[in-house]
Amino acid sequence: MHDDLEQRKSQHLDLVQGDVETADTLLSCVRLVHRALPELALENVELGAELCGRQLKAPLIITGMTGGTPRAGEINRDLAALAQEMGVAFGVGSMRILLDQPDLLPTFAVKPARPPLLLANLGAQQLVQRGNGAALRLIEMLGADGIAIHLNPAQELVQAEGDRDFRGCLDAIAGLVEQIGSQRVLVKETGCGIGPAVVRELYDRGVRAIDVSGSGGTSWTRVEQLRAKVPGARELGELLSDWGIPTAACVAAARATAPEVHLVASGGIRSGLDAARALALGADVAGLALPMVRAHQKGGVEAAREALKAHVDALRAAFLLCGARNVTALRASRPVVLEPLRSFIEGLVE
Repeated sequence: MHDDLEQRKSQHLDLVQGDVETADTLLSCVRLVHRALPELALENVELGAELCGRQLKAPLIITGMTGGTPRAGEINRDLAALAQEMGVAFGVGSMRILLDQPDLLPTFAVKPARPPLLLANLGAQQLVQRGNGAALRLIEMLGADGIAIHLNPAQELVQAEGDRDFRGCLDAIAGLVEQIGSQRVLVKETGCGIGPAVVRELYDRGVRAIDVSGSGGTSWTRVEQLRAKVPGARELGELLSDWGIPTAACVAAARATAPEVHLVASGGIRSGLDAARALALGADVAGLALPMVRAHQKGGVEAAREALKAHVDALRAAFLLCGARNVTALRASRPVVLEPLRSFIEGLVE
């Protein structure tokens, strides 16, 4: 099983270089309102944000995607160093493999890098099966500030070796929050989105940080379809390749449902403008994964640095062009929401 996990993680890194984006975030339906007289200097735009009790210089997190192989280790170390340099948050990919193969820690460890927020990562099913001790062990091994608990039922169903029992996850997450505190737990999807009903369930059980990770970015069901060797799994993966709630709809519905939650918008954030649109809809932070991994794969740490800087620069420009000094002002600028996103949001929050 351990070798299978390593092979799977290596295959994932190869496959995400290809055509694995199948849906629409609907972020293009969010039109930020231009202000011809911004009455701002670019240097006065304040991009600072807070997530999990930590202060960020820009409202971005490089979200967890990889780990478990030497190549993944290099990516994690380099991107974590960039996160520290730019003052943004960083999360590693699923650390499940470390529970049985702790010798693979170097493929996740990012020291000496110290991003302002560093998150470990474990699946909700593994939290149910292995308990809070497993989560605490992973946090300690990584030297992390907290942990992302990921939800990925659609991906699991397409994996031949995936989980099929998703009972007990909410109780397990609530128990972890109770033990270690809400500032140390972020619950995230993996590309299918978190709708308002689940946002409410999580919030009511003490969760205060949620990454909606909507559809429109990396489709892990598509990735698993490409991995699948069994015809039935390939067919299911194709059917579910664009399954989920678009990122833009997730963000707006989540904010309407839980006004106080710390909200991350990931899933198809491909530019600083996408990030600005998500923030205007109600996100506190925008998450990037695939663009950073692809940039690193193409040109190493320098290409990744340029990609991250471009996102921050575009984000700052969007703030200024809306006359917004900070995130609060950006939301107050009231973006115009076009169809079909408007109807999608109304359907979710009714």
